[in-house]
Amino acid sequence: MSQTVSKVRTAKLELYRKKGKIHAKATAGRFNTLRWAMVWLTQAVFYGACWLTWSADGLERQAVWFDIAHEKFYLFDLVLWPQDALLLAIALILAATALFLVTALAGRLFCGFACPQTVYTMIFSWIEAKVEGDHLARLKLDQSPPGLRKFGLRLIKHGLWLALAGWTAITFVGYFTPIRELLPAVRHWAVGPWEGFWLIFYAAFTYVQAGLAREAVCQHMCPYSRFQGVMFDETTRSVSYDTQRSDCIDCGICVQVCPTGIDIRDGLQYPCINCGLCADACDEVMVKIASPTGLIRFASERELAGRPPPRGWRQRPRVAAYAGLLVVFALLGAWTVATRPLLRVDVLRDRGALLRETAEGRIENAYTLKLMNLAEAPRDFTVEVSGLPGLEIVGERHFASEPGSIRAVSLTVSAPGDSELRGIQPISFHIKARQDPASELVEPSSFALGR
Repeated sequence: MSQTVSKVRTAKLELYRKKGKIHAKATAGRFNTLRWAMVWLTQAVFYGACWLTWSADGLERQAVWFDIAHEKFYLFDLVLWPQDALLLAIALILAATALFLVTALAGRLFCGFACPQTVYTMIFSWIEAKVEGDHLARLKLDQSPPGLRKFGLRLIKHGLWLALAGWTAITFVGYFTPIRELLPAVRHWAVGPWEGFWLIFYAAFTYVQAGLAREAVCQHMCPYSRFQGVMFDETTRSVSYDTQRSDCIDCGICVQVCPTGIDIRDGLQYPCINCGLCADACDEVMVKIASPTGLIRFASERELAGRPPPRGWRQRPRVAAYAGLLVVFALLGAWTVATRPLLRVDVLRDRGALLRETAEGRIENAYTLKLMNLAEAPRDFTVEVSGLPGLEIVGERHFASEPGSIRAVSLTVSAPGDSELRGIQPISFHIKARQDPASELVEPSSFALGR
């Protein structure tokens, strides 16, 4: 009994494999080339898009700009408002559906080639290799006692990491505060409180995630790694080791090049990000020993079992469902953008005074109309009213609106007091722009005629 208790006390539940810092061996090959191509592509877009300018109606502004203060999002010639939140929802659904489709087809391809964590880890690792040397030199430096050389190399490395993280933070905030205005402010640290917070937070976040945490993010922090398996089926192609072949010479190079430190020969594992580096390294070894390449490759469970590939969407219902949803929401998004109105109107009745009767015996109701001119050009609007006999607007009915602005106007609507109708009656406001008379907006409201 005492021995059993002792064993229970000494047993430990190992939630993850304990290991030191991973120093992945550099390798070359088609997958590594594709990964670096994605690094260049994604970072050219991220670091470059905030510097693009766009001219609209004689005014020049940043082409991609989240103007939080004025509640606008500028995307070249497209200007979105909070009222266009449906487009944001569609964009998020499209992104999620595309990710699910890619996962069902080729596993965690996004994680291995385009995930920001992967991209910045590659950049930070490249800097580390240029400063400290290859994986063996870095391992030797880690194990060496403290000294002037070690301190100097670490100081240079972390300095370059912080510089890159700082520029990344400036670029990120530059999408919210125009980058050409932000840089002089940063130089003199004359930024606002929220800008200062995000500059510090995003720089620290990038430095920690890509420089210090690295594979721990993929192994223990990323939620996607935990549930991506539910999107797999027997036809999903992922990085796999072909157990049917006996060509492995147990060189261990597939483990040495893995950025998350796993052994692909143990089968599919959630830390695997499908980067394909183990396949590149293994192919080099196969060439040297004159064996066929592809011992480690992108393959499905069905292919590795020697079964014929699926034919038609009926054998891949999951892929067909994701692809169908992607097409549907892409068409819905395109239709929403094409048909989005450049005028929106909110009609508010004056709740303070339900109605008033004039000396001429007419009944008047007061309204406030919020004319939202979503076009980036000045427009003149005409307001008409209908729904009751003799209904008319008292006073001004023509209003000018500045580009991309919201103007609140007060209107008085009058109706004959001798009408047989009583109570609350439905009416409609008709608003049209002089510059585009064909597009008329009709907003329903109500008119109080008394008891």
